[in-house]
Amino acid sequence: MACAMVPLDEQQVTEAAGPMGKERTLPALHPDRKEERCFVPYKPPPEDSSPAEVEEFLEHGRFITEDLDWLLNLPHDKFWCQVVFDESLQNCLDSYLRHAPRGLDPSSLPSSPAMAEMQRSIHRAVFMTFLRMATHKESKESFITPSVFGEIIYNNFLFDIPKILDLCVLFGKGNSQLLHKMIENIFTQQPCYYGDLDETVPSILQVMDTILAKCGLQCEGAPATEPLKLNSHGRPSAMTMSQQDLVDLVLYLCDSCTTIQAFLDIFPAACSTFHCHSFLNRLASFYEAAVPDLEKAVRKRNFDDKSLQEDLWNRVCHSRRRMVETAHLMLQHTCLQPILEGSENIQMFVEELLQHFTSFLPEKRFLADYDEQFPVADDVSLLQQAFPLIDETRTSYLLQGVADAWDSVGRRRPQARPQQTPSPEGLAIPGAEGGAGAWGGEMGVREPGEGGESPRGAEAARDMPHKGDNGAACTISAGELESLLSHIRDLLPDLGEGFLLACLKQYNYNSELVINYILEDRLHPDLDKLDRAMPRPTKEELPPVLSTRSNVFDDDEFDVFNRDQVDMTRVWKGRRKGESTRELLDNKQHIAELKERYMAYETVVDEVVVTPGEPGATYDLDDYDDEYDDTYDINQVGANDLDGDTDLLNRSAVKRDQFVQDPALLRERAEARRAAMQHRKGYRPEPARERDVVGKPKGQGQTTETLLDRRKKEAHKSRGANHNRRAMSDRKRNKGMIPS
Repeated sequence: MACAMVPLDEQQVTEAAGPMGKERTLPALHPDRKEERCFVPYKPPPEDSSPAEVEEFLEHGRFITEDLDWLLNLPHDKFWCQVVFDESLQNCLDSYLRHAPRGLDPSSLPSSPAMAEMQRSIHRAVFMTFLRMATHKESKESFITPSVFGEIIYNNFLFDIPKILDLCVLFGKGNSQLLHKMIENIFTQQPCYYGDLDETVPSILQVMDTILAKCGLQCEGAPATEPLKLNSHGRPSAMTMSQQDLVDLVLYLCDSCTTIQAFLDIFPAACSTFHCHSFLNRLASFYEAAVPDLEKAVRKRNFDDKSLQEDLWNRVCHSRRRMVETAHLMLQHTCLQPILEGSENIQMFVEELLQHFTSFLPEKRFLADYDEQFPVADDVSLLQQAFPLIDETRTSYLLQGVADAWDSVGRRRPQARPQQTPSPEGLAIPGAEGGAGAWGGEMGVREPGEGGESPRGAEAARDMPHKGDNGAACTISAGELESLLSHIRDLLPDLGEGFLLACLKQYNYNSELVINYILEDRLHPDLDKLDRAMPRPTKEELPPVLSTRSNVFDDDEFDVFNRDQVDMTRVWKGRRKGESTRELLDNKQHIAELKERYMAYETVVDEVVVTPGEPGATYDLDDYDDEYDDTYDINQVGANDLDGDTDLLNRSAVKRDQFVQDPALLRERAEARRAAMQHRKGYRPEPARERDVVGKPKGQGQTTETLLDRRKKEAHKSRGANHNRRAMSDRKRNKGMIPS
C-alpha cells in the first residue's frame, strides 16, 4: 500500500507474490506491477467506406477506446507503471500521432456518422492520455517529484520534439490554452527539451533545402549544393518532375508548414530558439523561391483528375498562409511583444524589428502576402507610439518598399481592413469539463469558449481585400474564392456553396467573419432567410456572338452561319479549275439574266384598239379630265399683271450657246487680237527672215547678220530645250523649294 504525501518515485508497496502468496516490497514504479494488456495500433478511417472496412474500423476503434478508458481509470501509481513499462501502449499512441488525419486530409471528415463518432472518441481518449502523461501532480496525494518526472518522460521517450509537434497539429484547434500548459510543463520540468529543439531547427531548415532542391532552386543563405554533373539532363523542376513527385512535394510542404506554425502558436517560447538560427530570413527566401514555382506547376500542368489539382492548389494556398503566420508569430514574440511590454532594451528590439522588415524588401512576393494579412503600416504605427524617437526617414523608406512590393507582383493593395474577429474551429475534446476526475487537481480540459479559453481560429484563411474608402466592394480571383469556400466547407461541410457565396459577398470575402457569425448564429437577416443547403447558382450562358452579329453579307448564298447548305460549286480558291479565259469570255449567261429585265422596255405601242364596252383601265389607259384645262381657260393667269416683256425676259435665264465655231476662224481672231495688243504697246516685229548661225567656213570671215544671229541664239537659248536647269534650280532654291 502506498504511503500518503510521499512522491510516487519514493513510494514502496508490499504485494503478495508467487503461488504461496508470499509478500514482497517493491518500488511503486516497477515493471512487475504492469498489467498484461495488449494495446492495438491505430488505423485511419478507410476512404472507400465499404461495409466491411467500416465494420473493421469500428471494431478496431472500439478496442482502442476501451483500452484507453481502462488506462485512464487506473490509480496514479498503476497508470504510471503501465505508461512507463508497456511498449504496446506507446506504439498505440505513436501510431495515432503518425496516422491520424489532419485538417486537409480527405479522411478527416468520415462519410459515415458512426465512423465520425468513433474517430471523435479515439481522438478524445488519446488526448486525455497524453494530458495525464504530461501532468506530474494530479492531487496532493498523487504526484511525482518534478525533477524525477522530467527524467521519466525524457529517458523513456514518453515525449520528444516530433511528438510535441504532432500534438500541436492534432489537438491545438480549440484547445490551445490547455495544450500550451502541457508543453510548458514538459519544457519546464525537463529543460533538455530546449536542447533537442535547438538541434531540431537545422533539420527543419534542411526540409526547406530539400524542397528547393527537388524544384531545382536554391534558397538565399542556404549552403551551396553539389555542382551539376556533366552527364545529367538539366536541373529538375516542378514542371518537369512526375505528377506523383509533385503531389508528394506539396503534401510534404503543407504538413511541414502547418506543423511549425501550430507549434509556435501553441508554444511561443520556442520562437527564440528558431530566431537564433536565422529562421525568419531563411523562411522569407524560401517563400520567395518555392511558392511561385509550385503555384505555376499546379496551375499549368495537366491533371487527369481535376479534384487532385484542386486539392493541391488548396494545400499550396494553405502552406502560404501558414508560412506568413509563422513569420508574424516570430516577429510578434521576439520583437513586438517586448516593445509593447516596455522592456528595458526597447531600442534594441525596435532596431531588430526594422532590420527584419528591411531584409524582407527584396522578397517582393513574401512581403506583399505578409502585408496583406498583417499590415506593416500597423506595426510601424505601434513602433512610433512606443518609441517616438524612431527615424521617420527609415520608416518612410520601409513603407515605400512595401508599396513597391505590391506593384512588382501586379496586385492591388487593399485600402481598408476590418477588425479581425477570431472564430472557434477545430476538434475540441467533448465531454471534458473543469477537472479531470480524481486526478485532475491542477490541469483540466475545457471546451472552447467555456471558462479558460476564448474562441480562436488557428485555421483562419488569408484576409481578402475589403471595401475601400469609396465603399466599393473589392473583387477576388476565382482561385482565391475557391480557396475560401474550401476552407469554410472543411469546417462546416453541411452548408451549401450557394449559401456560403452569399455570406462571403455580404461580409466582403472575410472567411473569419463568416465562420464566426455562422457559429454564433448572428448572420445578417437577409442571410437567415436563405436555405443553408442552397447549391451554387449555375452560370447563365451568354448568347452566341453569331446570333447578335450584324453584317452586310447576312443571309446571302454564302452565309454558312444561317444556311445549312451552300452551293460549293460556286466556291473555289484561286483560278477556277477547268475553265479557260476564252470560256470565261464566251459565257453570256449574265446577258440572258438581264434580257428579261429589258424585255419590259420593248413593249411600245402607238395605238391600242379598244373594244367597245370595255373600260379603259383594262388597257392601262386613263380617262381624259377636262376640268383642268377649263379652269385655266376661264381664269386669265398673268393677263392683268403690270410687268412688261423686258421684265419677263430679264427674269428668264439666258441659255448658253453651245455651238462650236470653226477652229481656223478662232485662230485668226486670236492672231488679230495679239497683233492689236502688240500695236498698242509699240512693239514692232522684225521682218521675217531665216537666221543663219552656221556662217561661212572658218578663215573666210563672217557677215554681220551671222554674228547677230549667233549672239541672239546664245542669249535666248534658255527659252527652249533643257538649257535652263541651273537657272531654274537657283530659282527653286531661292524660294525654299529645295533644301540648301
